[in-house]
Amino acid sequence: MKYRIKAASPHQLTTVLFLSLLLGACSHTVQVAGKYPSPVGDQLPLSVGIYLSEDFRNYIYEEDSEDREEWKINTGRAQKNLFETVLSSMFTNTVSLSQYPEDIPKNVELVIVPEVRELQFTMPRETRVNIFEVWIKYDMNAYDPRGQQVASWVITAYGKTPTAFLKSQEQALTQAINIALRDAGATLYTGFEKVPELQAFLSGKLRSASLQEFKVKSSKAE
Repeated sequence: MKYRIKAASPHQLTTVLFLSLLLGACSHTVQVAGKYPSPVGDQLPLSVGIYLSEDFRNYIYEEDSEDREEWKINTGRAQKNLFETVLSSMFTNTVSLSQYPEDIPKNVELVIVPEVRELQFTMPRETRVNIFEVWIKYDMNAYDPRGQQVASWVITAYGKTPTAFLKSQEQALTQAINIALRDAGATLYTGFEKVPELQAFLSGKLRSASLQEFKVKSSKAE
């Protein structure tokens, strides 16, 4: 039996092309790759390991709900840059760890491991205000070299940007995310010593260092 393939009519081709363009128009990709300045201030006298997991370094948020257009938002590179920059400025020595908890350098006194808990955003048509808003929440974890948890706290960051002078929705959302990431960095920098468990940890380290210094001076005096 032979089958004949009927050629599509111009009207059918136009319909297919229109639907393809419509589907493409409803899909958005955002690649955030910001660079962030190092905070300036006194460094804490600690040697700290920084572990950014593969999921953290390559984090992608995907929105695919029925009442929204499709969004694919990659913040991995940007948040890697942010956390490495801020944490490196906070301590006298930092070490980037390729794995954890194995193979921790002997001089590391504390290991910090951030994780993305959630990313949320709103669009102008949802709020009836001509801005994009972004919220990012990070779970922060600090461990001693043996893997025992020292502290666990949460950082919540917020960013918004008007769309009026930006060329696209993607550009507006990228700017809002970068503002949220800067907010996360500022909160990390200013709030670290306010975490009660970290206050206790730092006090213990300072007492230990002072005692060691006293012993050294005493031995020299003898």
